[in-house]
Amino acid sequence: MTLNPTAASLLGFLHRGPLTGWELQVWIERSIGNFRNVTRSQVYRELKTLAAAGLLRAGATGKRDKQPYSITAAGRDAFRTWIAQPPASDILRLPLVVSVFFGEHIEPDLLRRYLQTARLQHEAQRAHFLTLRERVQDPFQRATLELGIEYEALLGRWAGSLPWAQDAAALRGRVADGNGVGKPRARSRASKR
Repeated sequence: MTLNPTAASLLGFLHRGPLTGWELQVWIERSIGNFRNVTRSQVYRELKTLAAAGLLRAGATGKRDKQPYSITAAGRDAFRTWIAQPPASDILRLPLVVSVFFGEHIEPDLLRRYLQTARLQHEAQRAHFLTLRERVQDPFQRATLELGIEYEALLGRWAGSLPWAQDAAALRGRVADGNGVGKPRARSRASKR
């Protein structure tokens, strides 16, 4: 079975011991969920797929239909094989960047609110990460947390530094002047075919 990152992450978490889908979701949200979007439906779907493939063993269903899963020897082997592969290239999915890129199509006051909201959200997330700094002792998890702190600081500064974050009129002037980012360059006759 070829593992996708979500399935592999579940195997990684289950090295700690048996966990239910709900417990896994909590672990994900408190850790890698800050860097990778994993939905509850993905967790439950992957758990069933991994169990069917023999990489997990489903335990007895308890209260409220909670079912713990534990990793099998085959699951440990599959995880070890997956984690030894080079990571895939990063793909950033930042909706705010798309909004800024096409900012000339957004009402200036609305774009200003988007940027101010983003700045506040990133500052709040960074502050939360900073409160975790003393509690995270594992050096690998600590390195991940430090990346989160820097990432949130960068995006917060970026959102707050754009001229349209403070002054919607700056956006109006930019659009009126035709100084849009990403305008196609005129091609020379030699390059046209």
